[in-house]
Amino acid sequence: MSERSRRLRASAVTLGVVLLAGTACSFGPPDPDVAGEPPNLPTPSASAPESSGPDGSESAQEAVVTVLAKGLEVPWGLAFLPDGSALVTERDTARILQVGPDSDAEGLKVTEVQRLSEVTAGGDGGLLGIAVSPKYASDQTVFVYYSTDKDNRVAKLKLKAKPQPILTGIPHSAHDNGGQLAFGPDGMLYVTTGDATKGTQAQNPKNLGGKILRVTADGKPAPGNPVKDSPVWSSGHRNVQGIAWDSGKRMYASESDQPKNGELNVIQKAKNYGWAAADGTTNDPKYTNPLVTWPIADSYCSGVAVLDRTIATACLGGVRIWMVSTTGNGTLVGQPQKLLTGQYGRLRALAAAPDGSLWVTTSNQEEGGDPGPDDDQIIRLVFSEGGAGRS
Repeated sequence: MSERSRRLRASAVTLGVVLLAGTACSFGPPDPDVAGEPPNLPTPSASAPESSGPDGSESAQEAVVTVLAKGLEVPWGLAFLPDGSALVTERDTARILQVGPDSDAEGLKVTEVQRLSEVTAGGDGGLLGIAVSPKYASDQTVFVYYSTDKDNRVAKLKLKAKPQPILTGIPHSAHDNGGQLAFGPDGMLYVTTGDATKGTQAQNPKNLGGKILRVTADGKPAPGNPVKDSPVWSSGHRNVQGIAWDSGKRMYASESDQPKNGELNVIQKAKNYGWAAADGTTNDPKYTNPLVTWPIADSYCSGVAVLDRTIATACLGGVRIWMVSTTGNGTLVGQPQKLLTGQYGRLRALAAAPDGSLWVTTSNQEEGGDPGPDDDQIIRLVFSEGGAGRS
């Protein structure tokens, strides 16, 4: 990384976020069942004035960037509690942290909740995704995805208590372990897994590798899955590390670590996304093509978040966020726009906060990273037309 990029990462950042006219984020107030009291956030670092796009067809809107927390170590998973604070996992230390809602002069207060002794870290395995139960107010339950010396697995726990495995036997390797967890609009838990090989497991319907799984809160195959008594929802994935849904209940997922192309896919029941026969767009009708592809050097994306009709994905190798605008029926509008390119290094977790802002984590304290003195960090982005989330 250049000296200029290092200076940018260590200083206040001014951004012009380019989004297509007519598809700008308009967040509105969060739903009552997910809204908590907003944390007492530190002062934003900088903002950028509006300007017109070069051809008149695009408009830039003001973005505000705030560093919420510093000094973390490979923060991987990110999920919000009802009080507006976030639970963050650290892959290599196996810690669950609570970020906020209280703050101090350095940003939001970061508290270690617990460290999971069950985790075996190494490569891109360790303590990965985290999801908060939709019924957290009554059941106080969270779900985690982690590696052991034998497999990857999903467990549920009450904070500070021992995890109870609910789904085991997910293939584990040095690379391509998947690891994302999220509850969908249907109330089911979605689990992303990696192929964990060079492509031999993603097409095997009896193997959990290279899939997106859909299970109940007890880890059982969810009713309505493509095959009864199977947790598999979609197949043919290399390494999915980010999933999110829009208001039309369309599911989006990142695809990383393919040799040629990073992908953003629209995930549909029982569809096959082609790995290892396909890398990017294909003419083979057996496989479902991506919504968007990028050269792997510009992508290798992880977390995915949706704000109104904009889908965002945070990229490790591409050291940026890609913003993709869609219509109400999910059709692409214009070209993807890039944000934060090179300014904070590798970007991994990405989530839409209850107040309508975006939270993104850096992932520089790992192989391939170039850590600065404040890494790793959690960064908050607010867009000027956002309503909720406006600073």
